[in-house]
Amino acid sequence: MKLSELTVKGFVEELASDSPAPGGGSVAALAASLGAALSSMVASLTVGKEKYRDNWDAMEKVRSDGNELHRTFLDLMEKDTEAFNLFMAALKMPKGTDEEKAARSEAIQQATKKAIEVPFETMTKCLDMMELAKIACEKGNSNAITDAGSAAVLARAAAVAASYNVKINLMGLKDKAFADKTKVDMEKTLKLIEEGSASIEKAVEAAIS
Repeated sequence: MKLSELTVKGFVEELASDSPAPGGGSVAALAASLGAALSSMVASLTVGKEKYRDNWDAMEKVRSDGNELHRTFLDLMEKDTEAFNLFMAALKMPKGTDEEKAARSEAIQQATKKAIEVPFETMTKCLDMMELAKIACEKGNSNAITDAGSAAVLARAAAVAASYNVKINLMGLKDKAFADKTKVDMEKTLKLIEEGSASIEKAVEAAIS
């Protein structure tokens, strides 16, 4: 059964078990999915309200993009666990001969790269999610501004959590060019997400203080 098909209780209990997956990467993607859904909720609470008529088009797009994003994050949640399982399968490959050792080593490297690519994609999508939260904060129903703020906080938390998975898997990667580029792109993405979150959180605090 897919993780997304579990009940909330079932997912949490599976997470708390001694099974190594799902782990931090899948939880990061789930948190991001919840944040994207929050932005969609703010949009739904805005469209149709006469007070915000001028913002309807923008918020319709937030709702549509948010719904698409939350589904993407749920897919990434599944892929993160699949990537971990692929890595574990590579570790269990036979290594009795030189040929087997070479095949195993190559499989481990490919699985490691996949285990980097999935959480990195979660990070980049969190940047898209932050933009939706910003629009929701600025143009959404003012009664739901804290929900837009919560979406931003979740985007930041998910991105940082996903970055941990990227970093730890980079340690085992032999492809230096790929690793170096990923590190640079990761730091740029995290910086933009931090800046976006700080701006939104400041606006939310000003609105509720």
